[in-house]
Amino acid sequence: MLGQAQQRPENATARYRYGPLALLVAALLAIFVFRAALAGSRTMPSTFHLFDALTVAGALLILLKGRGHLRRGDWIIALGLGSVVGVGMLFATLFSPYPFWGLVRSSGGQALIRGGFTAVAALGGLVIMRRGGPVPFPLANADWPSAWRAIFSGLLVGLPLAVLNVFALQLTQGDPVTWQNPLAALLDALQPAVVEEIIYRFALWGLLWLVLHSSLPDQAVWLAGLLAMLAHNFAHFDDLFLSAPLTALGMGAVMALLWGVPPLILARRRGLEAALAFHWIQDVARFLAGF
Repeated sequence: MLGQAQQRPENATARYRYGPLALLVAALLAIFVFRAALAGSRTMPSTFHLFDALTVAGALLILLKGRGHLRRGDWIIALGLGSVVGVGMLFATLFSPYPFWGLVRSSGGQALIRGGFTAVAALGGLVIMRRGGPVPFPLANADWPSAWRAIFSGLLVGLPLAVLNVFALQLTQGDPVTWQNPLAALLDALQPAVVEEIIYRFALWGLLWLVLHSSLPDQAVWLAGLLAMLAHNFAHFDDLFLSAPLTALGMGAVMALLWGVPPLILARRRGLEAALAFHWIQDVARFLAGF
């Protein structure tokens, strides 16, 4: 009887510790599974758009509850990032995003949504960072030396993988390199780099960390980062999940290992700027080569 009495509290403690993690994993899987199941019979928003909207909604709630944590410079940085994305979208020539939820197709509409989402996600991420969140942002603390070191680290790690990515795209798509305008590649690469890193590497990672840090304080940072990274990586394979799900899982695993883990570690160790720089150089090379 005593052994059973001791076992029950231990089981309850385990459920409390791992329950939030299990719920997060189940929720993320449910988004992929239900989206794929419904996409076979009706028009569905992309997985990216689902995660974008959910993450920005979460960031907005955090912002409304915790805006007192923000400094004046945080607002300037977040609104500045949103403005860069919005204005850049108006002039983008090499970057062409999918219509948002299948509805918003114009560059003006895309500029408003992408710029607004970036600003809100950045503000939510900054609130979480000010509360001890997992991803540092040296620029937000006016730590320019650390910010420049982070950017350099991201470019250094990212450049060889950017070249590898171009070769991989050649093999998988069967298209030759067609060189594009270098300035357009440099500017348009800011679109996916800034938007995706702010939403997934900063806001979503932070939101998942908030859910996990009470029950798993020692593991929450990396578990939350891993879940955010996997959501971001596998969201690239909507069509492939419908036609060849096992291939999608395999390609997603390779992509996560080569292009997901490095920015995850860079963001945690060096700062968000490192992940931004890593992502940016991938898309510069891709756009420059015509992919």
